[in-house]
Amino acid sequence: MKSIAHEGNTFYNGDCVTGAREEIEDRSVDLIITDPPYGIGGDTLHRHYNRDERYVVDGYVEVPESEYAEFSLRWIREAERVLKPGGSIYIVSGYTNLYHILHALRQTSLREVNHIIWKYNFGVYTSRKYVSSHYHILFYEKPGGRRTFNLEARYGTGEQAPDGGSLNYQDREDVWVINREYKPGQVKNKNELPTALLTRMIQYSSNEGDLVCDFFMGGFSTARVAIGLGRAFVGFEVSEPIFDAGVRDLEKVEPGFLLSSLRSPATGSPKNQRKRWTSEERRRLDRRYQELRGRGKTRKRSIEILQEELGRGRWSIVRALKELSG
Repeated sequence: MKSIAHEGNTFYNGDCVTGAREEIEDRSVDLIITDPPYGIGGDTLHRHYNRDERYVVDGYVEVPESEYAEFSLRWIREAERVLKPGGSIYIVSGYTNLYHILHALRQTSLREVNHIIWKYNFGVYTSRKYVSSHYHILFYEKPGGRRTFNLEARYGTGEQAPDGGSLNYQDREDVWVINREYKPGQVKNKNELPTALLTRMIQYSSNEGDLVCDFFMGGFSTARVAIGLGRAFVGFEVSEPIFDAGVRDLEKVEPGFLLSSLRSPATGSPKNQRKRWTSEERRRLDRRYQELRGRGKTRKRSIEILQEELGRGRWSIVRALKELSG
């Protein structure tokens, strides 16, 4: 199997099941993010996703639908083996063969964490049915260890949206609206995952220096983002022309180049978060709230001041005020 090493990362040109068995040790990978072949004639569908076929890299290797169930079980079992206890896996899938992937997962020890919906722009046009414009992302963990989930990787739990809601809560909802990246006039793989999508998964489910793996590298988008976020990477791509194009692209990637572009969350939980309200604290809250409103403060600003003074989260204060008002 041909392999290329670059900046401490390794890329293999070959079958992921055989390759992983030969090259990756048991329980050595922290995070797997992968987008397996569709099993729906994907080697002929690029005209639906790219306006100019001259820029699409040839060599996409499809899996026949009749073989998809066994194919899914083989690679998912190998993914289960290489994951560390507590490691995470994200599998991106359309709906046609989703049931084969779910069936394979249920034959392993891997355990579901979330079933995420990725809503993207510009689905394939239809005239006699609804337009399909989403993918499924299956988020699973390997039992036996503490799973990495960086709660405040992107937004602090106390950060508020303009509408007064929680930015952290909104970012962690299980429907993600993220547009595709089309790269007009640039060489591209048939279907590449957008940087914003990959960044979210990698930030929440790994730390700098962790090992990220992709069993189906395609356009090397997972590799590019993982390396750009300071993670180590190992992956497989069976198609030689697609592999060669991806390696050429990765030669320009500097480890950690995306870190400076990340948002800095305002982390730190309120000091009294999750503590029970005492009777005295409730009386103090009521008096202070009435005082602030009497001074002409808006309800929103009054609650912000009370958050700072009482060391409580916004929703805790809102609930307590509601209870006090009867």
